[in-house]
Amino acid sequence: MPLIGLDIGTTGCKAVVFDPDGRMRARAFREYGVVCDAPAKAEQDAEQVWMLAKEALREAVAASGARNAKALSVSVQGDAIIPVDRDFRALHPAILGMDYRSAPQARRCAELFGEFELFQRTGMRPHPLNSLTKVLLLRELAPAVFERAWKIVTYADFILGKLGAEAVMDWTMASRTMAFDLAAGEWSGQIHERLGLRTDLWSPVAPSGQVVGKLRPALADELGLPPELALVTGGHDQTCAALGAGVVRPGRGVVSTGTAEVLSTAFDRPVLSRAMFDGFYPCYRHVKADMFFTFGLNHSGGISLRWWRDQFAAAEVAEARARGLDPYQVIDERLPEAPSPVLVLPHFTGRGTPTCDLTARGVIAGLTLSTTRHDVAKAVLEGLCFELRANLETWEAAGLHVTELVAVGGGAKSARWLQLKADVLNRPIRTLRCAEAACLGAALLAGTAIGIYASLDEAVAATVVADREFLPVPDRVAHYRERAVLYEQLAAALRPLSARF
Repeated sequence: MPLIGLDIGTTGCKAVVFDPDGRMRARAFREYGVVCDAPAKAEQDAEQVWMLAKEALREAVAASGARNAKALSVSVQGDAIIPVDRDFRALHPAILGMDYRSAPQARRCAELFGEFELFQRTGMRPHPLNSLTKVLLLRELAPAVFERAWKIVTYADFILGKLGAEAVMDWTMASRTMAFDLAAGEWSGQIHERLGLRTDLWSPVAPSGQVVGKLRPALADELGLPPELALVTGGHDQTCAALGAGVVRPGRGVVSTGTAEVLSTAFDRPVLSRAMFDGFYPCYRHVKADMFFTFGLNHSGGISLRWWRDQFAAAEVAEARARGLDPYQVIDERLPEAPSPVLVLPHFTGRGTPTCDLTARGVIAGLTLSTTRHDVAKAVLEGLCFELRANLETWEAAGLHVTELVAVGGGAKSARWLQLKADVLNRPIRTLRCAEAACLGAALLAGTAIGIYASLDEAVAATVVADREFLPVPDRVAHYRERAVLYEQLAAALRPLSARF
C-alpha cells in the first residue's frame, strides 16, 4: 500500500513514493524560481508551483508503479500566503516567508498588542516573516485582490485544495501565522477584530494527519493515481522533517544542514517564557497533535563552507572533477584531525538565534604564519558547531533538554563534520536510512490517517531507521568546551565594532 509525501519548498518541490516500511520506491524533483525584483520582495508564481508539483507527482508515481497508492500528504515551506478564489485559483503571486516588505505591518502589530504579549498568545513574536503581516501588506498593496479573495491560504491548503481537498489548514501552519491563539487552538478573534480582518479569511483549522478529501477525478488519469486516494493534512516542512527523523517525544532534536542550518526539537507543553522570546524562538504546534515545536536558525550554514570552497579550494575542486567526486568529499579528506588553532565566526549574513544580530560579521581570529587554509576550513565547521551549541545551551536555560540529535540534509554526508558536531555538542549524532525526512514525515501522516499505522509513534517505529552513529570523544569534548567560551567572548568583544563595517 504505497504512500506519497509531497514537499513544497521555497525553490523546488519533491514527490516521493514510500512503502509502509519507509523504503523509497521513487523520487522526482522540480525546481522553480523566486521573484526578487525590488528591495525586500520575494514572490512566486503559485500556479507554476502547482503545475511543477503535478509533474513531480506524475513522474514519481510512474517510476514507482504505485497506481494503487492509498494516501498523500504534504510538507510545505512556512509563512507564504496566496489569495485564492473558490476554485483555489491564485489571484496574486504567493508572498513568501522571506519577503520582508511587511516590516511596517510587523511594527504596527507590536505597537497594538505588545511584542511579548503577542508572543505569549500566539507563540510568534512580531516579525515580517509571519503570515499575518503579509496579509496586512496584501491589503495595502493590492486592495482589489484582497477584496476578491475567498480565502488567504498557505501552500499546505493551496496544494491539497488543488488536488481535491476541502479548504483546511493544519495546526502547524496556522500556528505559524501570528493570528492563531495557541492555547485555544483556533483563530484569535481579538487579533483579527483589532486589525479589521475576518477570521474566515483563513481556512478552518484541523490537526495534521486528518483526511480532508479525495483526489479530483479529473486528476486521477493525469497523475496516474486512483480517484479514491485520500488527501491528508500535512505540516510545516520543519515539523514534517522532525517526524521523518523520529522526533515524537521530548529530548530528541534534528540538525538540518543545507544552505542554512536549522536545529529543531519538540516538547509536550507550550513554552512561552521570556527566555524563548529573547532567543527569538517560535513556539508552535508539532504535527504530532499533543506536542509543540521550536527551532533555531543559522542562515550562514553550509553556505559558509561553500564560501571557503569557492575562495580557497580550487585545487580540491579540480581533484574532485578528475576523480569523479563531490568537491566536499575531497575537502573532507584534507581537514586536519586536530582541532583548528584559529577561530572563525561564520556570521556572513549576520548571526542567527539566539541573538539574531543582523550587524554581526564574519571573522577569522588567531592567524599566524603557520596557519593553513585547511585550518581555516576546519575552523569554519567548528564555528558552525559553536552556533548550534549556543542554541542548545539557551534551550537548556529555558527548560528544553535535548539529549540526542539526528542529522539530515547535505551536511549529514560528511563523517568528519558529524563527528565534530558530536564532540562540540557532547551528544550522540545519528544519521538516517532515509535522507528525505520531510517527505517521509508527510507520508507517515498520510499512512496514520488511513489506519496503516495505529499512531505516529508506531509509524516512526516501523519506518525511521538509524544508519550511522557518532559518539563524543571525551578529550575533544573538554577542549571544545573551553573553545566555546573563547568563541562567545570573541563574538561579544567584536559586537560593538560590527555595525561599523
